[in-house]
Amino acid sequence: MAHKRKKVVIVGGGTAGWLAAGILATRFESDGVGALQVTLIESPDVQTIGVGEGTWPSMRSTLQGMGISETDFIRECDVSLKQGSRFNNWVTGESDYYYHPYSLPSSYSDVNLAPHWQAVRDQVSFADAVSQQGKLCDHGLAPKQISTPEYAFGVNYGYHLDAAKFAQFLKNYCTNELGVGHVEAHVRSVSSMENGDIKAVVTDTDESYDAELFIDCTGFASVLIEKHYGISLNSIKQYLFNDSALATQVSYETEHDPIASHTLSTAQSSGWVWDIGLPTRRGVGYVYSRDHVSDAEAENELVQYLVPIVGRKAATEIDPRKLRFSPGYRQEFWHKNCVAIGLSAGFVEPLEATAIALVELSAKMVAEQFPENPAEMAIAANKFNQKFTYRWSKIVDFLKLHYVLNQQDDDGYWQQHRQIDTVPESLQESLTRWRSKAPWHLDTPYIDEMFPSASYQYVLYGMGFSTNVSELALRGRAQAQERANQLFHENIQRTKQLLSSMPRNREFIEKVHEFGLPKI
Repeated sequence: MAHKRKKVVIVGGGTAGWLAAGILATRFESDGVGALQVTLIESPDVQTIGVGEGTWPSMRSTLQGMGISETDFIRECDVSLKQGSRFNNWVTGESDYYYHPYSLPSSYSDVNLAPHWQAVRDQVSFADAVSQQGKLCDHGLAPKQISTPEYAFGVNYGYHLDAAKFAQFLKNYCTNELGVGHVEAHVRSVSSMENGDIKAVVTDTDESYDAELFIDCTGFASVLIEKHYGISLNSIKQYLFNDSALATQVSYETEHDPIASHTLSTAQSSGWVWDIGLPTRRGVGYVYSRDHVSDAEAENELVQYLVPIVGRKAATEIDPRKLRFSPGYRQEFWHKNCVAIGLSAGFVEPLEATAIALVELSAKMVAEQFPENPAEMAIAANKFNQKFTYRWSKIVDFLKLHYVLNQQDDDGYWQQHRQIDTVPESLQESLTRWRSKAPWHLDTPYIDEMFPSASYQYVLYGMGFSTNVSELALRGRAQAQERANQLFHENIQRTKQLLSSMPRNREFIEKVHEFGLPKI
């Protein structure tokens, strides 16, 4: 086995399939001893759902590791830069907002600024006290200058992108540059070995494709992990109620309209509207719970959101795409020699753009733990399942945190989110602890946590949560307070500097299209 060229077959394309293919193909040589042959099989006439239009900053290192030019990526995938998310009306439902930026608070590795901010919480928001990105987003500014090299930054950023164009871009790159095999066909059947492993998949062209490892990227169809192996979903609908979405695209009024450098999330009666600015259009949609609002009522709320953007006539003429999903994740993600990645592994509402990030993390772990022999397969599967069960539980906790602290005055959706029996016990314990101790490093003990403890701080204090620091904790804090005051002051100065030097997001994107970014 050590000297045999190994094979991986990925069933399903789209962003998940091609991103997984690219990560695996980059990790291993395509020829020679220990090489990996990656083949992707996708149906020619099945429309991919796409796993979202927003990424985390991790996508920068993923693309760079694959050898992709950031300039090419921005030009070909209708990309704009994303610095975080702004949450409108999530607290009281009446013109409140807060930011969850991508940059960590100043000197976060050695100073926890949250307890020191409590004394001035009525004067400045937490995000503005410890980060520059909220102000940059308020002014529609980019996180870097055109002279900044590819993937480098002034302040941390991810991307907004056209998911369909991104999948095509990855397909071209993987097949032309990384040696990934591409087959257009339907998988008709699966043949198994005596031990239950998949031996091969057979297509409707009667071609058989064998491999040591099979990756299920077939989306909600879950052809391998569910239809073949019968691995069911763990439902999390008791915590996160949303199970439907309406999605549409709207044009800018003019080609010079500003492009938001953040995802906009606006609370509605029974869910929230996403608003993502790309260079050529805005992607807008309403994620909601059918237990709390009808499809017709949800569509009317989406129309009302769009009226100020495109006018009443255009808003009433929209024909949004309707999506249904069962919020949850697999009881096992890696079963026998099959791994589910993307929507086949699970799905929750796209509140914090976790879908593409999970694809990145899954594919990277498969590459790092790739089994050299059958004995290692079960070990790798066990490690993978433990890791991603933990990650999904943390996603549920973090998304629920956005809801449980709401103060909205309704007798349905938002009030139900505050009821204790809809809150995971792990989150209940954390909230109890955070009432006297601000989140910090011990709250996220693993180096590869989905969300750093800073993310919990941004949401907690953005939602109006209060940490009452005890007298014991305050003792001997004079020096720490002096250091915190210095960092608060430095953040003010840094914010002023960036506001005067960063280009507008649209201006930056236009210059990338015209001149390109410098190579590192």
